[in-house]
Amino acid sequence: MTSLVSDNGPVSGGTVVTITGSGFTGATTATFDGDPGTVFSVDSDTQITVTSPARAVGTIDVVVVTAGGDSLPADFTYTALGVVLPTISSLVPDNGPVIGGTVVTITGSGFTGATGVLFDGLPGTAVAVDSDTQITVTSPAHIAGPVDVVVVKAGGNSLPASFTYTETVLVVPTITSLVPDNGPVEGGTVVTITGSGFTGATGATFDAAPGTVFSVDSDTQITVTTPAHIAGPVDVVVVKAGGNSLPGTFTYTEFAIILPTITSITPDNGPDYGGTVVTIIGSGFTGSTGATFGGSPGTGFTVVSDTVITVTAPPHAAGPVDVAIVKLGGESLPEAFTYNLTTTIISVTPDHGPEDGGATVTITGSCFAGATAVVFGNTPAASFTVVDDSTITAVSPAGVGTVDVSVNGSPLCGAGQLADGFTLQASALAATGATPLLASLAALLLLVAGAGVLFARRRSIGG
Repeated sequence: MTSLVSDNGPVSGGTVVTITGSGFTGATTATFDGDPGTVFSVDSDTQITVTSPARAVGTIDVVVVTAGGDSLPADFTYTALGVVLPTISSLVPDNGPVIGGTVVTITGSGFTGATGVLFDGLPGTAVAVDSDTQITVTSPAHIAGPVDVVVVKAGGNSLPASFTYTETVLVVPTITSLVPDNGPVEGGTVVTITGSGFTGATGATFDAAPGTVFSVDSDTQITVTTPAHIAGPVDVVVVKAGGNSLPGTFTYTEFAIILPTITSITPDNGPDYGGTVVTIIGSGFTGSTGATFGGSPGTGFTVVSDTVITVTAPPHAAGPVDVAIVKLGGESLPEAFTYNLTTTIISVTPDHGPEDGGATVTITGSCFAGATAVVFGNTPAASFTVVDDSTITAVSPAGVGTVDVSVNGSPLCGAGQLADGFTLQASALAATGATPLLASLAALLLLVAGAGVLFARRRSIGG
C-alpha cells in the first residue's frame, strides 16, 4: 500500500476508503485492526475501494489480505462522531533557514478548529487558520535537517508532512554610497544607501543614533531619514543580525548644502586649443565658483542661474575629459567633453619663392594625415605630398606678395593656417633670396652709382 484516501473517519464506520498501491489482483479483503471492511472491491492491480467498519476512537492498522500474503499496514484514524481530522496536502515553502522565521502556507482540509502547528514537536508562531483548507504559520528555530510538521486539532492531529531546515549563510551588509552624503544638523535628510546584503537589515545608525523612516527597498538599497546631530562627519552603519556593515560617512552641516547636478553639456566637444563656449545645464549651481575640464579651470565662468552655467573650455590634450563644478559637494560628470585634434602649421621652409611659382617647400606641424588641400592665399598648391602626420611637401603656385598658408586636414582635425606664411617674389629676387626691401635698396644704390659716373664724364669733357 502507498496511500489511503481518506485516512480517517467516524467511529460509526461507513467511510469509503480508496487504497492505492500494487499487487492487489487476487486480494480477498482489507481489514481494519483485524475486522474486514465492507463493500470490498478490487478495482485494478493498483486500487481497492473498501468501506470502513465501526470501531472505537483511535488509529488502527489497515491491511490488504491476499492468498500469497498480507500487505504491510497503513494507518487509519477513527474519530468521534462529527470530528474531521486535518489532512496536509502541501507546504509552501517546504524548507527554510535554521534560524526560523519562514512563513509557511499549509494547504489541505479539515483545518477548521485547528489550534496549532508543530515542527518536530516545536510550536510554530503566528499561526492563522485562513480557511478550512489553508493555514499560515512561521517556522521556529531548529537544527538543520528534515522534520515532521503536524497540524494540531482537538480530536486528532494530521499525519505529518516534511519541512527541511537548512544552514543559514550570513551575508554581512556592505555600503558603497550614500546619496546625499551630507545634510543639516536638524536632521530630516532622506538618504539612499546603496550596497549589498541589505536583506534582513533592521536599521541604520548615524554615529550610533538610529535613523528614522527606515526601509529596506531591496538587497542593494536602503532609504533612511537622518536624525538630528551636531555638525561634522559621522559614521553610518547598516545594522543586521549576524553582523553590521563597515561604516560610510555622512557630514552634518550648519546649513543645508544644495548639491550641484549636471544633466547636459552643449556642445560636448571642441578643439584641443580650447576656446569653445560651453553651456552646462543642471541644478544647484548657485554658489559655484568654477568649472574644470579634465582638472584644468575653464575661463569666462558665469553662473547664469541656478540651472545654467556658461564657461569657455581651456586648452587640453585630445580625448574625453571629466567636467566638474567647483562647489562644496560639487559633482563631476565623467567624460562629458571631448577635445578634438586640430591641424596646426608651425613653419614653412623656405618661406618665400618666385612669383611664377614652382618653389618646393616643407610644411611642418601636426594632424596632417588625411589632408585634402594645401592653399597659398586663395590659390591651391601646384601639388603636395603628405609625408607623415607632421610633414607636408608642396609646390607653390604663381602669385604676388605675402600670403597665408593653409592646410585642409581630415574631418577630425579640420583646417589649420599660418598667417603671412609665404612670400611670392619677382623671379630675380627670389633667385637671390633677397627680400623686397633689400631689392629696393639695391636698385637705389645702382641708380646713385650711375648718376655719379655720368657726372664724372661731363666734368672730363668740359675740362
